[in-house]
Amino acid sequence: MDAATPGPLAADVLDRDDLRRALVEHDFAAAFTLIKKWGGLSQNRIAAACCLTPGKVSTIISGAQQVTSFEVIARIADGLRIPGNLLGLAPRPWEGQQEQHDDHPSLSPGERPGTDEVPWRPDATVDLAAHLTRSDLMMDRRTAARAVAATVVTGAALLDPLEGWREPAAAAEPRRGPGRLGLRDVDQLEQTARAFRRWDHRYGGGLRRKAVLGQLNEVATALDEHQTSAIEQRLYRVMAQLAGTAATMAWDSGLQRRAQDYYGLALRSAHAGKDTLFGANVLAGMARQMLYRDRPQDALELVRLAQDGSRGIAGPRVRAMLHTREAWALSAMRRTAAFRRATEQAHEALADAADNEEPYWISYFDEAELAGVTGGRLLDLARQDPSAHADAASGQIRCALDRRGPEAGRSHALDRIGLAECRFLVGDLSGAVDHTHRAVEAAELTQSSRVRTQLGQLYPYTVGHSASRAVREARGRIRDLLAS
Repeated sequence: MDAATPGPLAADVLDRDDLRRALVEHDFAAAFTLIKKWGGLSQNRIAAACCLTPGKVSTIISGAQQVTSFEVIARIADGLRIPGNLLGLAPRPWEGQQEQHDDHPSLSPGERPGTDEVPWRPDATVDLAAHLTRSDLMMDRRTAARAVAATVVTGAALLDPLEGWREPAAAAEPRRGPGRLGLRDVDQLEQTARAFRRWDHRYGGGLRRKAVLGQLNEVATALDEHQTSAIEQRLYRVMAQLAGTAATMAWDSGLQRRAQDYYGLALRSAHAGKDTLFGANVLAGMARQMLYRDRPQDALELVRLAQDGSRGIAGPRVRAMLHTREAWALSAMRRTAAFRRATEQAHEALADAADNEEPYWISYFDEAELAGVTGGRLLDLARQDPSAHADAASGQIRCALDRRGPEAGRSHALDRIGLAECRFLVGDLSGAVDHTHRAVEAAELTQSSRVRTQLGQLYPYTVGHSASRAVREARGRIRDLLAS
């Protein structure tokens, strides 16, 4: 079976957490067993799809032989239609074709909105918001499974359509019907948007995402009416903030392509509401997503676009945040000296920050956040050279933990996981086990898939024939949480 032939594995089977965990860990004995049970495939059918012999599949399932060959793993991915990211591979040749149909799988081909095709016009942005939220709210489990498998847009296809952010908004078409919202109504919507952002920061995605989408749809409906200019501008800004929250929640739920759609909507809404600073914040969020997808060059281009567009109007916290995104991209590109320069610029910018000077949504970016982000980037470098960077990473992450407690939710859990990995890297198994237990306890309090992904990166450190009882216990806690 070549890479262009449709595979037999259904999307709802790929949506199973136990199968996804087995695939990420390259545990093909467990993966093939689960595929036989839930995918309805016989051993012979698996063998035929993956260009393996039935005997080879049998030895893999029995645990007598592990799959370590890149070629064999690639054949399994192509034969069973397993997205490359689940197996640590680059996107497979057929994923681009699948993405064309699965990015909005609940819609017919003629109805799928591509944000690169939507003009930078306020009324077009409203139509896009209504379309995205309506299709997303109706998404069933099977459709969600296909959406999880859809790959993100990268390169020129991502960056070129964003250039409209720097241009003035085109004239909008007349609205239908009179608007009925007053200033008090808009005040309440703004408070709701703030509450949703606090939810996301502490808990991640999950069921709350639907509430955000419902509110976003309501704002789009209000904007489809003729409001006064002052109220209309504030509504666009509310829509930008809700769409930004929907993007991070979609990302936290594993819906990467949907997250891109909502980031695009947030940027267009900020543009329509003349909120340049929040637009820069949206671009920074898109850059962070690209960094998690191992696309540092795309991330750097997005950050530079944000910096160019907000130059002269961005306050100290926004500038510092953008410098940390820049530093993150540079560290991922192994440009260590440039990473240190950008990090120092972030420190210098933040030193000028004062209370109540900047928008509420950037108030989270303080010394603790800067330390946490810097520690995470040093940890990235430590994976390549532990002796040079692991202790520095530990120091920064400890600083973040000291300054923000468990109420930070997702960030607190990520700090705990990072500190545990630092201890593993320097061979401090006792400290690593202790921090792993604390990391699991923190992860249990959030629904963030990002937290679980990072926790999964600790698992390989606990594997080995000479692992002590304490390490095995830590491994068991990780596995139990990831399987829950």
